[in-house]
Amino acid sequence: MVADGKRGDVPVTAAAYAQALVGETPTPWGPVPGLGADAFTANPLLGADALEPLVVAAEVAGAGVFSLVRTSNPGAADVQDLPAPEQPVHEHLAALVDGLSGRLLGECGLSGMGAVVGATAPEHIDRLRSLMPQAIFLVPGVGAQGGQPERLGAAFAPGRAAALVAASRGIAAADDPALAAETLRRAVWDVSTA
Repeated sequence: MVADGKRGDVPVTAAAYAQALVGETPTPWGPVPGLGADAFTANPLLGADALEPLVVAAEVAGAGVFSLVRTSNPGAADVQDLPAPEQPVHEHLAALVDGLSGRLLGECGLSGMGAVVGATAPEHIDRLRSLMPQAIFLVPGVGAQGGQPERLGAAFAPGRAAALVAASRGIAAADDPALAAETLRRAVWDVSTA
């Protein structure tokens, strides 16, 4: 289960979020287990020190973290595409992810330190993949938001396991949700093996 909470705060609060998502919270009456998520989304805009407690908790729990890098909403460009002195903000966020990826590196060469990379701006995917070669991409925005699976090949560059395509409204609102899910699964499978 991926807990899509987009958590991020000052380090002490981020640690509490991490306990709630993948750890446990100590109390005078004994530990209270957290959600037990396999992975969760995190907001990196407070910087590396705010991501640190989340990554530590993921390390301890054997869980993954998907940091927001270039999201699928139309307003993402308002901040994430802003030019910075050397590169756009989303590329700075990608550097944060890449710098942490070794901490959650799996035997397959992919990291549990992943990135949210929206399907609605496929022109960024190839560059972001080159900046985060070990990160698993969580790719929202297919379907109802207009992202097209056939434009996502670069997300899978290291292999099929390198990306998870998230689609909910386009499937849930379909006349035949099972058919919509299967159609998307086939389209993603085809592009992931190209």
